[in-house]
Amino acid sequence: MFFFDRGLLAMGNLMFLSGVTTTIGPRQTVKFFVKPRNQRGAFCFLFGLALVLYGWPFFGLCVEGYGFIALFSGFFPTVLIFLKRVPGVGAVLQLPGIKYVVTTILGKAQQLPV
Repeated sequence: MFFFDRGLLAMGNLMFLSGVTTTIGPRQTVKFFVKPRNQRGAFCFLFGLALVLYGWPFFGLCVEGYGFIALFSGFFPTVLIFLKRVPGVGAVLQLPGIKYVVTTILGKAQQLPV
């Protein structure tokens, strides 16, 4: 299947990691991935990358997806607040089913200790 081509998935993962490194710098990237609360997500993401390179692209992508969510779930409320202000996307986020999910995510984020 073309969607699970391991070469393209590996290039995408490397581009993602290089983009994060370019955005926040090499030292901050290492700090982000080795923080105790991010270690599980970082391990899953890198293990998924290894599975993709080994030849198991579907399972690797699933493990990477979990790792991505575990790593960046703290940023989701910020992204949602930004998207609510975008004219076309904000209207979509106000639809009944989607609005419930958005308010649930934003409500949980407000209850987290700082």
